[in-house]
Amino acid sequence: MTEAAPVLIAIDDQGVATATLNRPARGNAYDEDMLEALIDGLASLATDPEVRALVIRGDGKHFQAGADLTWLLRAAAYPPDQAFAASMATTTAMQRLNEFPKPSFAMVHGACFGGGCGMVCCVDVALATPDSIFGLTEVRVGVAPTPISTHMVNAMGLRHTRRYALTGERFDAAEALRIGLVHEVVAAEAIEARLAHILAETLRSAPGACAVTKHSFLAANGLTLDARQMALLAHESWMQRASEEGQEGLSAFAGRRRPAWDPAA
Repeated sequence: MTEAAPVLIAIDDQGVATATLNRPARGNAYDEDMLEALIDGLASLATDPEVRALVIRGDGKHFQAGADLTWLLRAAAYPPDQAFAASMATTTAMQRLNEFPKPSFAMVHGACFGGGCGMVCCVDVALATPDSIFGLTEVRVGVAPTPISTHMVNAMGLRHTRRYALTGERFDAAEALRIGLVHEVVAAEAIEARLAHILAETLRSAPGACAVTKHSFLAANGLTLDARQMALLAHESWMQRASEEGQEGLSAFAGRRRPAWDPAA
């Protein structure tokens, strides 16, 4: 049996592309295969003249549960070049989404943790259902969210990012709205109609003007990432993952126990 693609791409007759994260059994947590598919998909859609907008969705019960921790556990044992490449894949996927030249949207439901929050920070419009639960939980397993750090600060501001990236606490859709992580919280039965309305408004905008406007907002405010910045973020990520603390946190997760630094351990 052929394994299902980790990201499903579809384009409707109005030029609205949908990228559906497709690992529902894992809460759509990403691994190297999903990151590669997302990077390739974004590159293709960015240059397709028929594509006017992009919608990111998650299949199943959850939007996106962050990095697949079983993959991170494997990556913690990679040799340096491969470990750096794994972190660079995350960094690149987020950068490509943030700098995608067309209007982008996220439809959030269920769990949205770690890199899922990063994706939400990288789109232009984020809608969430009231059942959505958010968390920047990397520090709980001894790793650091550096590949998404700049995007979180850009979206939520340094003050809110500092709190949630350091405490690792979960928060609800109302709090996500308050701190600017999402734009609107919409009842599940109404969210598709709300998206359709915003998309209809967006499609009235000139595609070229949208691309120039979006690039100008990011570039003129220092919110794009160059190769050196991306390499630094990826380096920090893999170094922490490979550290003694990162190894302990990921091993504790795999063993269903509390890590050594947890007072309740």
